[in-house]
Amino acid sequence: MKWTRGTKNSDVIDARGARGRTPVVAGGGIAVAVVVFLVAKFAGVDISGLLGSSSSGPSSTGATSSTDPTGSGAPRPDDEAFEFVSFVLTDIQDTFEGMYRAQGKTYARSKLKVFTGEVSTACGVSSSAIGPFYCPADEHAYIDLSFYQDLKARFGAPGDFAQAYVLAHEIGHHLQNLMDVGPSRTNAHSVKVELQADCFAGIWAKAAQGKGLLETGDIEEALTAAAAIGDDRLQKQAGVEVKPESFTHGTSAQRMRWFRRGLEVGQFEACDTHSAPSL
Repeated sequence: MKWTRGTKNSDVIDARGARGRTPVVAGGGIAVAVVVFLVAKFAGVDISGLLGSSSSGPSSTGATSSTDPTGSGAPRPDDEAFEFVSFVLTDIQDTFEGMYRAQGKTYARSKLKVFTGEVSTACGVSSSAIGPFYCPADEHAYIDLSFYQDLKARFGAPGDFAQAYVLAHEIGHHLQNLMDVGPSRTNAHSVKVELQADCFAGIWAKAAQGKGLLETGDIEEALTAAAAIGDDRLQKQAGVEVKPESFTHGTSAQRMRWFRRGLEVGQFEACDTHSAPSL
């Protein structure tokens, strides 16, 4: 992906190195903790509300610079990744804001909090173990940049556009929040919500393609990432029986299909997974 290094974005909050309180899983002890970890690492499900107490909002200890939080001023190893997500978030939200404006609507921009290890959110105290997530209560997306190492090494989805797809998916959840898409109370509804977020990510990819930001192989990187985090593949990876009734994000084929739909059509209306006769 073609992007501009040194990008600054006021919507990105740098909390790298800052620590929230240690997450506590209520009820169930180690058994529940293991389930939370496995769901998080293998399915990427946003279950931050199950961790810790219900904090009233994000941690207030985040730094505002991208230098070492110890105060030494030294560059951090993940500074380039921080600049990358700053650039990508700008383009994603500029795209969606432009689409809203064309419809005579006002788009409220999300914040992205980049943290290390643990973070306090309006949805509770959460951990990097669950991967990137979005909290509708504070309209913030959250990411520990170490997830991108997992995306490449654990999930076999390398490439900067695979990383961009993940971020676009989370901002897709922000769109759903603005559109008053209800919370996922059942697995079946959760699948529709997640596939719609994939479709929204495809819409942004189409816009980025139109701006000449994409390079050869970028779309394939996003599709590889979408396939890598399909529920069926993750269950096989985890060595457990594939149970469709337990799916929360959709199969690899479904995730790729809805990303492609957004990419091909480029309009919000094309992403109505809730009314679709089949997924």
